[in-house]
Amino acid sequence: MALFNFGKKKEEEKKSCCCGGEAKAEETTGCCCGSTSKAEASCCGAPAEGICCVKVLGAGCKSCHEQYENAKIAVQALGLNVEVEYITDMEKVMAYGVMSMPAIVVNDQVVSMGKVLKAADVEKLLRKLG
Repeated sequence: MALFNFGKKKEEEKKSCCCGGEAKAEETTGCCCGSTSKAEASCCGAPAEGICCVKVLGAGCKSCHEQYENAKIAVQALGLNVEVEYITDMEKVMAYGVMSMPAIVVNDQVVSMGKVLKAADVEKLLRKLG
C-alpha cells in the first residue's frame, strides 16, 4: 500500500513536458523551459493549440492502472505526440483538487474523476478538447 511505505524509496515517476521536452529531475511542476504557468491557454509561454499534456492521477490501484493504460491507448489512437504521465504522489494529486480517483488531467485541467473511462471514451474526450 502506497500510504505506508516507510523506509522504501519513492517510485520514480516519469517527468515529461508539455512541449515534448523532458522536465528537469528537480522540478515538481512545470516545463523544461522553466514555465510553471497553469493557464489553460498557454504552454511554455506560447499559446497552446490542442492537447499539450495528459496526466492520470491515481493511488496505484488496479482501477488507476487501468485508466492509465486506457489513456495511453487513446493518445496513441489519436496519433498525438504526447506522453501520458501517471502521478501517484498524493501531494501532487491533491494540488489538482481531486478527491476521487482515478482522474484525468488535460492541459492542467481536471476533465474526469472518480471513474475508469474506456479507451474509446477517453479518445472521445480528447477529441472534444483538442
